[in-house]
Amino acid sequence: MDKKRYLQKYFGYDSFRNGQQQLIDSILSGGDTFGIMPTGAGKSICYQLPAIMMDGITIVVTPLISLMKDQVYSLKQAGIRGAYFNSSLTYNQYLKALEYAKKGTYKIIYVAPERLTNKEFLDFADKVTISMVAVDEAHCVSQWGQDFRPSYLKILDFIDGLEKRPIVSAFTATATSQVRDDIVKILNLHDPTVVTTGFDRQNLFFAVEKPKDKYSAVRKYIREHPSSSGIVYCLTRKTVEEVCDRLNEDGIIATRYHAGLSDEERKLNQEDFIFDVKKIMVATNAFGMGIDKSNVNFVIHYNMPKNMESYYQEAGRAGRDGEKADCILLYNGKDVVTNQFFIEKDSENDELSMEERERVRERDRHRLKKMTFYCHTSDCLRNYMLRYFGEHAPEYCGKCSNCLTSFEEVDITETVRDIIGCINDCYRGYGTGTILETLRGNNTERVERYRLYENSYYGSESDKSSVFLKKVMNHMEAEGYIIKSNDRYGLLETTEKAGAFLLKSETLKLKIAKEKEKEIIAEKRKIKHKSESYTENPQLFEELRALRMKIAKTQSVPPYVIFTDKTLNELCSVMPASEAEMLKVSGVGEAKLRKYGKDFLKVIKMYHTL
Repeated sequence: MDKKRYLQKYFGYDSFRNGQQQLIDSILSGGDTFGIMPTGAGKSICYQLPAIMMDGITIVVTPLISLMKDQVYSLKQAGIRGAYFNSSLTYNQYLKALEYAKKGTYKIIYVAPERLTNKEFLDFADKVTISMVAVDEAHCVSQWGQDFRPSYLKILDFIDGLEKRPIVSAFTATATSQVRDDIVKILNLHDPTVVTTGFDRQNLFFAVEKPKDKYSAVRKYIREHPSSSGIVYCLTRKTVEEVCDRLNEDGIIATRYHAGLSDEERKLNQEDFIFDVKKIMVATNAFGMGIDKSNVNFVIHYNMPKNMESYYQEAGRAGRDGEKADCILLYNGKDVVTNQFFIEKDSENDELSMEERERVRERDRHRLKKMTFYCHTSDCLRNYMLRYFGEHAPEYCGKCSNCLTSFEEVDITETVRDIIGCINDCYRGYGTGTILETLRGNNTERVERYRLYENSYYGSESDKSSVFLKKVMNHMEAEGYIIKSNDRYGLLETTEKAGAFLLKSETLKLKIAKEKEKEIIAEKRKIKHKSESYTENPQLFEELRALRMKIAKTQSVPPYVIFTDKTLNELCSVMPASEAEMLKVSGVGEAKLRKYGKDFLKVIKMYHTL
């Protein structure tokens, strides 16, 4: 049986997505393989399909307990035996699962990196044939990565300790060129086939908003999308609690997730969201890694994340089924300060030396600046994101808030000169707020205390608003004219580039959104982006969804493990009248057809006569 036959039989797809076939062919030919693919691009099939075609067992290393469970659920639905070894198992369950594994019961075994050097696991590995070790979330092996985990360094020791070296494959959704090189080196990949499918997710709409009242913005969005399922990410546990409580008080059913909850409550709340009992999840970034829920229609960031990698990964949990989805970031300058605090107080990497930890912090500070610039840019958001990951992209995508906004170019040359002059004329460093007060000629306590009314540029920009001046200063920082200190004070100083600018007769311009745009951009989005247009037959879609939920409850599995919304949508469109026709629908494999075909066809049949 060839690989396409396996793809259809077990996974219900009649063709490969971009990059999948090349990665699968590389593994089946016995070569080390490295795939960089965005969330929702189908990474798991790239190691699952070869695993069931090869002799022996495939070990999948991942830190994500929720992913392990989801993947094993999905494999079982597809007729493939799999298992996971992690801290959610009792010791007796762990030993029992190992006994089954030794007998060859499972083709794919998911394991946390910490378990690889466990005595019982090493004993198991010595007694079986391991055909491949697949490293998921491979960026965790690199100190240059945003989620470096020292436990990932044990992977190479495990591989080197095996009697025969297996094929080694690695996969990640987010990796800059530096992180990619690090992964290849640290995992000692032998002349690997490296496939990067691109980071662009065309079905996602990106927006950055700066509302005065973030909660009101979230509540308004959710009420405008009553049937949508979504995640609201917050920086702190306290904010999660506040937002979740207020949503429930306002009649919006929501649940919560953060590290401060008990294991039991986290598990219950996660299942409520996955099973669509509660459609809104309010959470810190502790939630989502490995959650394979396909029908997340929106992701709202209540606060700005600490780097582009985290944002891309978290926002990418929307629209995994390929349907259109919204990714909205609500920005406030306080988010920068909070993230700076977390970076300086980070204690997750205690295994590193002081020097190594400081290098990690410095890289985190640099990433935070890039994330902040994303929130301030007037250019295409998708273009900014793709360029960050080293890809070329059109300057206009038509699917982000900036591309739907009409801008006008404003000459900021003299304002920039005044800002540079004002900072240079200070006898010590000051933060943005103090410099703004000086430029605008405000008679504040700080201005009086530091005698800044004596500054040569005091009141030079009195005709400009603070909002406008902040935009100019953000632009100057992004372009390298000024820099901020890394402490909580954010003291400003000018750069060599600023000094060179003062000596030139160069003109600087800044794109500013036209005033009325804020009022009409929502209408533009309704035309450009319809995230809830699932099907032409909404009544049938709801009946199929209800049937799916009924089956999911009886089997205690998430609904999307049965069929995704995209598959239900296609069933509504194709209206199959037989099992042979249903098998042609994307996402319907032979195992699922045997289990569920008759029930779904029975519901669809009632609509053939309408």
